[in-house]
Amino acid sequence: MITDVLAEAKEKMSKSVEAAKDDFANVRTGRANPALFQKILVDYYGTPTPLGQLASMTNPEARQLLITPFDKSSMKDIEKAIAAAQHIGASVGNDGNAIRAILPELTADRRKEYVKIVKAKGEDAKVSIRNIRRKAKDDLDALKSDVGDDEVARAEKELEALTKAHADAIDDALKKKEAELLEV
Repeated sequence: MITDVLAEAKEKMSKSVEAAKDDFANVRTGRANPALFQKILVDYYGTPTPLGQLASMTNPEARQLLITPFDKSSMKDIEKAIAAAQHIGASVGNDGNAIRAILPELTADRRKEYVKIVKAKGEDAKVSIRNIRRKAKDDLDALKSDVGDDEVARAEKELEALTKAHADAIDDALKKKEAELLEV
C-alpha cells in the first residue's frame, strides 16, 4: 500500500518534470526551433489543433522556419495563429505552398523577459510537485491505522526525498535554460 502511494507520487512528479522541460523548450533562444511552434493552436475547421499536427516544419536558416501545411486550405488559419503567438514574435509570409516564419533578433530586454517566463513556468512545475506531495501525504496519513506510525513516518521521509529530487531536477533544467537564453 505504501509502496503504491510512493510509486504513484514518483510517476506523477516525473511527469511534471518532463512537462516543465517541454515548456522550457517552447521558449525561444535565438534560433528557429520547430518545438517553438509545435503547440501553437490553430483553428482548424472550428477545432483548436496543435500546429505540429497540421504541418511539417523545417528550419533552412538559423532564424527562419519553413512550415508546409498538409492541407493547403488551412494556410490562412496557420498564418493567423503564428502571428497571434506573441511569445514568439515571428513575422510571417507565405508563397502559396509554404509559410515562412522569420524570428527577430533577440534583444537584451527580450531575453530578460523570456527568463521571467521560464522562471514562472518552473515555479508552476514546482507547485505541481508540491501538490502531488500533499496528496501522497494525505494518502499515507489515511494508512496510519493499517500499517502503523513508524512505517508512515519512514514513507514520509522517502516522499520528502522524492519531492526534493524532482524540485532539484526542475531547478537544474531552469538554470540550463536561463543560461541558454542569456547567451549572446
